[in-house]
Order: sequence, then C-alpha cells, then structure tokens
Amino acid sequence: MVKRLISADTSEVLQMSAQELKQSIKASEGRVVLSENFAPRECFVEDITNSEVASAFGADLLLLNGVDVFEPKISGLKAKTDEMIAKLHELTGRPLGVNLEPVDQNAKMAEDRLDISAGRKATSDTFRRIETLGFDFVCLTGNPGTGVTNAQIKDAIVQAKRAFSGLIIAGKMHGAGVAEPVVDLEVTSELLEAGADIILVPAVGTVPGFTQAQLCQVVSLVHQKGGLVLSAIGTSQESSDIETIKEIALVNKICGVDIQHIGDAGYGGVAPVENIYELSKAIRGVRHTVSAIARSINR
Repeated sequence: MVKRLISADTSEVLQMSAQELKQSIKASEGRVVLSENFAPRECFVEDITNSEVASAFGADLLLLNGVDVFEPKISGLKAKTDEMIAKLHELTGRPLGVNLEPVDQNAKMAEDRLDISAGRKATSDTFRRIETLGFDFVCLTGNPGTGVTNAQIKDAIVQAKRAFSGLIIAGKMHGAGVAEPVVDLEVTSELLEAGADIILVPAVGTVPGFTQAQLCQVVSLVHQKGGLVLSAIGTSQESSDIETIKEIALVNKICGVDIQHIGDAGYGGVAPVENIYELSKAIRGVRHTVSAIARSINR
C-alpha cells in the first residue's frame, strides 16, 4: 500500500508507479488539487515557472498545457530539452502531466478550427516522446476549437497504453469546438474499457446543462469500474471570484470526484493564486492546505 497523496513526501511521491499514484489519489478521498499551467506563455513571475507558483499555493498535481513535446518550451525554466521534466520534478516535487489532443479532422465543428502543432497532438510518436521525457500522466482532452472528439479520445487511449507507462486521464472539460455532448455515460464506459485510469468531466457549474445529478451518475459508474474522476474548471471560471470557486469546489466534492482541476486562464497562464489556495481550503481545510504549501520538497 501507499500513503495518501495529501500526506506523502516528495521522495515517496516521485517513486510511485502509475498504479501506486492512482491508489494514493484514491486514498486522499476527494482532496487532491490539480493545477493546469499554459507552459509556453510568459509566466506570472518571469523567472519562476507557473508550476512552482501553483505548487506553492496548494496544487498536488501539475498539468502542462500548450507544450509541443518535440520542441518543449516551459517559461521560467532553463534546462536542456531532454532534462526539462526531470528539472521541473526537482523544483516542484510534484507529479507532472501534459495535455495531448486527439484531434479529429472529420469532426463536425461548432466554431472555427484551431490548428495545433504535431507535438501537441495525441499520436503514437508523442506518446513515445512523453515516456522518454518522464511525464507521470497524460491528459487526453481538447483545448477550445481544436476539434477533439470523444471517439478520437477513445482511440488515443488505446495508442497511449502501448507506449506510455503513466496514468491516463481522458475526457472533455468543454466542447473543444465540436458539436457533440461533452459528457455521456456510454462514452464514459467506453473510455474506461479502452484503458483510461481517470475520467475527466467538466465541473458542475462550468458547462451549461451539466447537472449535479449527471455528475453523480458518472462518478458512480466510474468508481464501480475501478476508475477515478477529475472535475475540471476549464471555462475561464478559474479566474472568477473566490466565492464562485468555493461553491464549485463543494458541489463537485459532494458528487464524489477524486481530483479537482483548476485551469490556466489567469495572468501568465496559471489560475489566480488566491483561487488555487481557496479551492484547496474548500475541499480539505487549512491543515492539509498548509501541509501542501509548507512540506519541503527535500523530504
């Protein structure tokens, strides 16, 4: 067995296998915070990575967005390309993930398509690349307008299982420009059967029409099948007022999600630091928030 993530030291966390990390998150009983950072953008504090900032305010898991894994750029980080993730592990003491986007060129779009580089797309080549770089998890989802579909996410999971040893998060936090339901119980079941470890869903209160009752159904299904659920604030509401953040946090905890994500739509590509802090306090109180902030990465 492993320690719960919210009580584990860096030396323990970074030695965990993918399945040990999954169990550690599960054992934390809905009190894990994931911060998404738009890594290439000029960071909030120019000589410190947004990942360091987010971890300093209570994030347990760090997800890099907008990274071309063939030519990675992480603002505020000086390191050789193949050593970047090892260096970021050293600086933050946190598990690190990256977004890869399963783009469907035949998707029926609801808005203009945004073209992204090959190094940001979910392919067999990028999965092999993130394995080499040393990421702990991958998130298969779509940024606005990129044309990511649930069907393509399912296919990407199968490819990822062949080349990547880390945890696989899969799902949509918003439409990603495609005219299809964001969340569907049948699709959720298919993503799990394809090999997803964690199902990503929009947080209640972020996508129109996605209700607390629907999220409870998703959580029940995923937990029955041995998976975990991540609820995502990915609609720029990560920059809302503190009361909105706390309300979203508590509603989604009531529904039983295992990880709460806060997105990158703040100054410099990271959520406002006070909102990361307040999200943490809302779902686990001051004691565990201080533990996350104050626990030395040298332990």
